[in-house]
Amino acid sequence: MPTDSWSTLDPDDEGVNGYRWLNSVVVPRPIAWISTLSADGVPNLAPHSFFTVACANPAMIAFASVTRKDTLSNIEATGELVVNLASEPDLAAINATSARFPADVDEAAALDIAMTPSVRVAPQRVASAPVALECRLHSTQELGDTTLVVARVVLIGARDDTLGPHGYPLIERLRPLSRLGGDEWGLPPSVVAITRPQRPEDITR
Repeated sequence: MPTDSWSTLDPDDEGVNGYRWLNSVVVPRPIAWISTLSADGVPNLAPHSFFTVACANPAMIAFASVTRKDTLSNIEATGELVVNLASEPDLAAINATSARFPADVDEAAALDIAMTPSVRVAPQRVASAPVALECRLHSTQELGDTTLVVARVVLIGARDDTLGPHGYPLIERLRPLSRLGGDEWGLPPSVVAITRPQRPEDITR
């Protein structure tokens, strides 16, 4: 049962790790498994869990790079990226690509992750990913030690076996992973369907 005990923390205090708190509280977080190319053509593949939809029309996604990483440098240099859906069968591979490989190392090649050509952008997509969003850079915004990246989706690709009768992917076929706090990952969730009310009078209690 909840109690009346309540603690407060100032995230700007030196002894408070605000990043760890946000990781533990803003959960579950979808994972953008992002493939890019450097200016010299070196592929990069890395997961980013500060990831969401940024705009519906035109279709845009956003992710935040905490400190400067190869993914961010590559996108700034080439303006292109692919967001591969992080699915349960790829958990070990996704986790492995979070290691700090040198910038001149192709993570997919080093870890034997199969890649396949994209349609409209130069970075390849992960062959096993059930969905891939091919994107071009829209803008970046510096926020403290973090850079917010907004990218326009120029092509959506999905495996046919993920699609349901309505023509959109079914979550039980996508098997999406999520990030939680620390080293914890969220497995595909159980799902409930509840009709959203359009008007106040549609609400039932």
